[in-house]
Amino acid sequence: MDFIRDVVTWFGDASHWWGPDGVLQRLQDHVGMSAVAVAVGMVLALPVALWMGHTGRGGGAVIAVSNLGRAIPSFAIIVLAAQAFGIGAKPAFIALVALAVPPMVTNTYTAVRGVDGDVRESAVGMGLTGGQVLWKVEVPMGLPLIMAGVRTSAVQVVATATLAALVGWGGLGRYIIDGLATRDFVEVFAGASMVALLSLVTELGLGLLQRVVVPKGLHGDALADVDHDLAALPGVAPAASGRTA
Repeated sequence: MDFIRDVVTWFGDASHWWGPDGVLQRLQDHVGMSAVAVAVGMVLALPVALWMGHTGRGGGAVIAVSNLGRAIPSFAIIVLAAQAFGIGAKPAFIALVALAVPPMVTNTYTAVRGVDGDVRESAVGMGLTGGQVLWKVEVPMGLPLIMAGVRTSAVQVVATATLAALVGWGGLGRYIIDGLATRDFVEVFAGASMVALLSLVTELGLGLLQRVVVPKGLHGDALADVDHDLAALPGVAPAASGRTA
């Protein structure tokens, strides 16, 4: 009970909230870095994955490389990037972008390739061009799985951004690193709890966004068939896991 009381006291101390090392500034840094990393990851991953999914070219190699990238620990990427670019935000940003790309590549490629061939043929028979088939048929039908990949990437990036403190960057991870250095476990717990809460908010927020942007006909039971067909594929985040009740 003393520990819980100390944690409550820590959060109630105004000096922990304001200033360059306060919670609000570090939260802003953490969210900003994570958001930009996910955005850059989307720019790098989605166009390539959409094109390969639409054409069916090089998909197996892309997914294999993507899954290999997911197997490399983020800490290792941060260390290697720090050796190449020095201490600071740059190595942390590189590691977060590298973490964000693989789930979006895998899910987007699989989503587009998973569209029923008869639907594609019907669209072509109606006179749609290849680009129109992609944007008017394949992307809308694959959107639940594509959004699931974005959600997976975003949550992983938010959680992993705590490691950026190891290379001298800020963010909420500073509370964990600094607390461990001084054996202030109340500060460590406060930092870890804020990262966990932020990850949860990210998951729920993107889940709500998914409900808004995904066509209504693909909500609910319509996603069950997608999950059933894709559950056995390596590295694919199921669309159903991104649904809210």
